Amino acid sequence: MKKVTVSSLLKKKQAGEKITSLTAYDASFAKMFDEQGIDALLIGDSLGMVLQGESDTLPVTIDDIAYHTRCVRAGTERAFVLADMPFMSYASAEQTYANAATLMAAGASMVKMEGGRWLCDTISGLQLRGVPVCGHLGLTPQSVHVFGGFKVQGREADKAQQLLEEAKALEAAGIQLLVLECVPSSLAKTISEALTIPVIGIGAGKDTDGQILVMHDMFGISANYMPKFSKNYLADTGDMRKAVQQYISDVQNGVFPSAEHSFE
Repeated sequence: MKKVTVSSLLKKKQAGEKITSLTAYDASFAKMFDEQGIDALLIGDSLGMVLQGESDTLPVTIDDIAYHTRCVRAGTERAFVLADMPFMSYASAEQTYANAATLMAAGASMVKMEGGRWLCDTISGLQLRGVPVCGHLGLTPQSVHVFGGFKVQGREADKAQQLLEEAKALEAAGIQLLVLECVPSSLAKTISEALTIPVIGIGAGKDTDGQILVMHDMFGISANYMPKFSKNYLADTGDMRKAVQQYISDVQNGVFPSAEHSFE
C-alpha cells in the first residue's frame, strides 16, 4: 500500500471515502495498526490519561510527545503520523515554532493544535516554515477547566455558528486537517460540508470525512471509563488485529459511529 500523505487524505474526502485513524504511543501498536491499513496515527496528549494515569491531559510535556512520536514513527511505514502540541506549548509564536520543530524532527508529518481564531497567525507562520497543521475544535481537552468538564460543545445556535466560523477561519489560515470532538452530529455535518479540507470526528457523528478513537477505548482497556462516542471492538472480535480491521471496515462503510455513539 502507498504511503499516506496530506494529498491522499484530501483525495479521500473528494472521493467520498472515509478516513480511518487511531491514537498510538509505541512502535509495536503503531506497526500493528499500520499493517491493518489504518490511514493516520495520532500521538495524542491523551497519553497523559491512558499511559500516565492523570485526570486530564494538562501535565503532558513536549518531551513526552516527542518521545512517543519517535516510538510510533519507528513502527510506521505507510500511515500518516500526527503529533499533538500539548498544553501551553504554543502560547507564543516563537515557542510554537521551536516545539513544532521538535515534534517534526521526532518523526511527525503534521502537528495538531487546539483552538480557534487566536491561532490563525501562528498557523500561517508554521505553514510558511514548512510545518503542516491539524486544527482541533469542539471539546478541546486542554480547555477542560474553562468548559467546566468534558462537555459536548456547540449545542446552542450561537455556539454552533461560532464553531463553524472558527473552522472556516482556521482553514483560511492554512490548516490541512481538522479534528472535531464532541459536537452535535448535525453541526459536524455542516462543518464538514463547508470545508474543503478533511474533517475527522470523535464523538461528532457519522457525517465527518473520517473518524478517530483513542486506542485504549477501542480495546476497552481505558483505566477510567468508556466514553459514549467509543466502542469496544476487542469485546466484539476477541483479537486485537481483528478489532482494528472491524473498526476500519465499520468506519469505511458508515456503520460506525451509530446514533448511540453520537450527540444531538
